[in-house]
Parts: sequence; structure tokens; C-alpha cells
Amino acid sequence: PVERAEYETPPELLDLVKLAVRVSGTQSGVINIITADQQHQIAAVGVDAGICSREDSMCSKVFLSPSITALADASADPRFRDNPFVDGRIATVRSYASVPLVTTDGYALGSLCVFSPNVVALDDEQREGLEILARQVVEVLELQLKTRQLIEALEVVRRSNEDLAGFAARVSHDLKNPLTAILGYTELSEQDTAVQSAGPAARYFSIIRGSAHRMLSTVQEVLEFSRIGGSITREEVRLSTILSDVLQDILPLTTSHDAVVQVQEAQLLVDRAQVTALLQNLVSNAVKYSVPGVPPQVLVLAERGERQVLRVIDHGKGIDPADRRRVLEPLVRLRREDDPEGSGIGLATCARIAVAHEGSIDITETPGGGTTVTVDLGPAY
Repeated sequence: PVERAEYETPPELLDLVKLAVRVSGTQSGVINIITADQQHQIAAVGVDAGICSREDSMCSKVFLSPSITALADASADPRFRDNPFVDGRIATVRSYASVPLVTTDGYALGSLCVFSPNVVALDDEQREGLEILARQVVEVLELQLKTRQLIEALEVVRRSNEDLAGFAARVSHDLKNPLTAILGYTELSEQDTAVQSAGPAARYFSIIRGSAHRMLSTVQEVLEFSRIGGSITREEVRLSTILSDVLQDILPLTTSHDAVVQVQEAQLLVDRAQVTALLQNLVSNAVKYSVPGVPPQVLVLAERGERQVLRVIDHGKGIDPADRRRVLEPLVRLRREDDPEGSGIGLATCARIAVAHEGSIDITETPGGGTTVTVDLGPAY
């Protein structure tokens, strides 16, 4: 007996079966996958796709052979004359051709099979055509397998990233409270007259406060890194509006460096909160890594065509070509002379934001010296 198969046949496989039927001049064609005990027709033309036992299958008798099996009349072949697909119990197949489906590593999956109830002999050209189509079937099946494996691997990576992000967020949150307490008690101790008159003790408390501030800053950046990226909510926003918010947040930094930050107006369709975080990191870096003694000049602009491209251009120290990809990784710092201290998380956060927007980030040299950071923020629709 044949059980009806309920498969969602990929159109590319169905097209190959249709072409096989046309090339061979037969009435029907199927792609069979043969297991240890069953034959599954995953694509069929001229008949309904079905599932039968391997014992009843015609192709199970020949799919391990190295070449095509083509018979003008299957009832005249001793291998098939008593088969239920030939003797009338299931069908009355006469013309029959079966091409093994063999993977690139030599594993036989099943067959590309064409058949008719009337006697038809295939010529050499038709046989060759069927063999070519069988190879195409294998390529499609292997591509589908690799696609499924890739999707599964990406899902594993996604879950792993979510777990890591959640862990980082929890650890960062747990560290913030005791660090804040340390800072508070340190500042209170520094105000105590007994400590102020204790000589080295006052200096030690100052060192503790500075170290705690740096650690708290790192913890906050790790927390932001764990939260950022992922799903986004796009909205129309003016670049100058985002930059205005950023400059308010980093006003002490720009003021202390006499920095001049300019913007060329543009309208963007982005996640406002995430792009604000991105610009805060990039503009802060442009100011902090300026040439000593030279007031920073920073230009922020964007272009909106099919893609949205944001650029932050400075004339500071620049980044060596060998380091431009590396600095986009978490916790990577260049540790150059006179560079300010940092966690090495800011640019990695920017890279995550770009990916979340279906884009990327690239670092190049500004003509005349400095750094240009180009961020693709995805489609403009």
C-alpha cells in the first residue's frame, strides 16, 4: 500500500521533476528518498506524492547501482515483473528510468525516477539529460541541508549571545551597587578632617576613589554593551537632534578640550536610542584621541540613499591600518602613549549597533590625518 505524503515541496525540486518528465517523454516523475524501511516521494509530477515500504519500492532495487537504470518495459525485467507498481496491485508501470541521487561524499539518498504505463525506450541523449538533472537535484538537496544547518547554528549562536548578554548584565548590575558604596564612603572619608590631616592616608583614599570611578565606568560600559544591539525600533529623526542630545551628555569633555563639533543635517530612519549611544561613543573618541595641544575638529554627517551611511570625521591621532578591525572587538585597547584610559568596549558597542541596523562599521584615515568612522545603518525605507 501507498500512504499519501504531505510534504511542502520546494518549487526548485518540482521544476526539476517537471523537466525530467519532459526530457524523458514519460507521464510521471518523482524524487525518492529511500530510508532503511521506506520510500518517501518528496516531489512528484503526474502522480500524488506517496510513502511506501522499501520492499515495494522499485527504485530501492537499483538506487545503489553506479549508473542509470532505463527500461522500455519493466514487466519484462525479472527484478520488477512481480513488483506491485508493475503487476497492477498499485500501478502498471512499463517505461521506467531511475537515476541514483548520490551526494558529493558518496552517500546514496534515493533516486530521480520517471515512468509511464506505456512502453517507451529512452535514447542516449535522454539518459544523459536525466543524469544531469539528478545531479542538480542532489545540489539542491545539499544546499537545503546546509541552509538548515546554518539556521540551526545561527540559532545556537543567538541563544548563546543572549545568555552571555544576560550574564554580563547581571554581573554588571551586581557590581555597580558595591562600587557605588565604595565611592560614597571614600568621598566621605576624604572629607573627614582626621583623614585630611593623616598625610599619606588622604592620598591613598584619592587613589581608591580614582580606581573605583574607572571600574564603575567600565561596569557601566559592559552593561550598555550587553543591552545594546538585538531588535531595534526605527523612527524618523534628524541627525542634528540626536547630536544635540549627545553634546549635552559629553559637554564637560568637549569643553575641557575646546572641541568644535559640526553637523551636516540629514534625516535618518534609525533606532534613536541606539544611534544616540553610537554617536556618543564616536564623538567622545574623536575628542579624547585628538592631537595634544590641538583643539579637536569633528564633523558628523550622513547620506541617505538606498542605504543610510553615517560618518564621524576627525583630525586626531588616527588608527594604524593593522588595528582598525581589531579595535572593533570587545576589550581591545591600543595602549598608545598619552592615550586616555578606556575599557575597550565603546567601538565594539558601535559595531553591535551597526549590525542591529543590518549594516556594518568601517574605519579609514581622514585625508590630511585623523580617523573617519563610516557606519552603514541599513536600508532607508
